[in-house]
Amino acid sequence: MSLLPYALARPFLFGLDAETAHELTLNTLARAQGTPLEWAYCNGRVEDPIELAGLTFPNRVGLAAGLDKNARCIDGLGAMGFGFVEVGTVTPKAQPGNPKPRMFRLPQANALINRLGFNNDGLDAFIANVQRSSLRASGRKNSMLLGLNIGKNAATPIERATDDYVTCLDGVYPHADYVTVNISSPNTKNLRALQGDEALDGLLGALAARREALAQQHQKRVPLFVKIAPDLIEAQVAVIAAALQRHGMDGVVATNTTISREAVQGLPHAEETGGLSGAPVFEASNRVIGQLRAALGKKFPIIGVGGILSAQDALGKIRAGADVVQIYTGLIYKGPELVRQAALAIKKGR
Repeated sequence: MSLLPYALARPFLFGLDAETAHELTLNTLARAQGTPLEWAYCNGRVEDPIELAGLTFPNRVGLAAGLDKNARCIDGLGAMGFGFVEVGTVTPKAQPGNPKPRMFRLPQANALINRLGFNNDGLDAFIANVQRSSLRASGRKNSMLLGLNIGKNAATPIERATDDYVTCLDGVYPHADYVTVNISSPNTKNLRALQGDEALDGLLGALAARREALAQQHQKRVPLFVKIAPDLIEAQVAVIAAALQRHGMDGVVATNTTISREAVQGLPHAEETGGLSGAPVFEASNRVIGQLRAALGKKFPIIGVGGILSAQDALGKIRAGADVVQIYTGLIYKGPELVRQAALAIKKGR
């Protein structure tokens, strides 16, 4: 169990600019992982395995992509008790993202707004960091799973987005337990247009074909998941569900951040451009999860993410139709203790 209650660290972190606190936390994790300092935040992992997409998830609580974009802290994050950790989003070339300031806390709503814009060090640096993690270096079995999340560069025209996704898939494939295709960030221009019928068909068709070639080359079949937005009407969800099945995708991540501000009107920073995460996304995410479950049937894997701030929220995601869940903003507001609390609640309560 953690030796340092997060309640002691949070006032200091929340006294800093949100992105400064984010970078400080990642730098600290990167230095502490694999050392005795890990005991300051580590949690024993709750064992609650589930088989999805041909993988054994050690428990049903994972870390959502976006926190560790460059895969620097895989081992440190794993020590928090996650059953799976997803890192990225990575793009083929390094890019700085959008101008600062670009991350804002809304504490009254247990929420964040970010417009980071896929800031990352590029595919080569990302893969090198993944390979350095003890999780990959040791080749351990029956351990935490690793998801690698891929996207497109901001400078790549949307008409050529598929090229970027295929390049990233080629790079990450040998190192991933599963790959997530991020087509739902609101912070890269026109990216969400890839959720439309024709564009989605083109992208998923190309990725499915490339995956078949990679599976033969590497003698393993890596599951492909697709991450979608909460700002979709039921008809759009149905189109996406049909495309996922048509192209042999292995699962869906529901959902990314929202562009809606209905739940935070009047709060400081509420009108900042970017994706809103945290408690205000909970119901919208659950709505999309429920629609996906109805459209996809009982066996299609769904990773539920959006607004988990408590153990009961995590259980609520499962009851909405998710098989496993991910947290991000909840980790910032509640700390590593939330991982174990959520995993125990799901184990006991479903």
